Amino acid sequence: MPKIADIEDTPNPNAVKFVLKDRLTWGTAHSFDSAQVATADPLASKLFAIPHVVNVYYMDKWITVTQDGEADWPALVREIAIPIREAEAAEKPASEDTANFDDDEPRLAAIRKLLDEQVRPALVSDGGDLQIVGLDGNLLKIRYFGACGSCPSSLAGTLMAIGNLARTIEPEIEVEVV
Repeated sequence: MPKIADIEDTPNPNAVKFVLKDRLTWGTAHSFDSAQVATADPLASKLFAIPHVVNVYYMDKWITVTQDGEADWPALVREIAIPIREAEAAEKPASEDTANFDDDEPRLAAIRKLLDEQVRPALVSDGGDLQIVGLDGNLLKIRYFGACGSCPSSLAGTLMAIGNLARTIEPEIEVEVV
């Protein structure tokens, strides 16, 4: 059972990040934007059973829960803490199963490296993350997760910063959130 080490506000006023003492996963992200999508995940299902919860994202030692903006955070945090404390901590896997992007085209590999080094750490510290969906011609497609999914600053400022970084690799790159 993971113990909650800290509860942090995020730049998204509708999302809170719970920092845990024990791991929920070992490098595998779990993102759910509805109760229907979360039916096979016991923790996410319990969280979606709580009124006002609209998004659940967790990885390693943290979980971000987003509400619909209608709930009182102090009361909601107390409700959310119960299933988090009841969740099973993850066992360390026998082997590391990490994503391999060696087959990326050179521009995409360079953009991925830049974002991994300069953008993703900040997003993760704020309770979110991003995924590069692909590069179609000069259109870089990304997807936000967790607190970033509905946060005004990630949908504007962070998106502009990602575009500026990508354009250091290829000046004609445009970025789109999918």
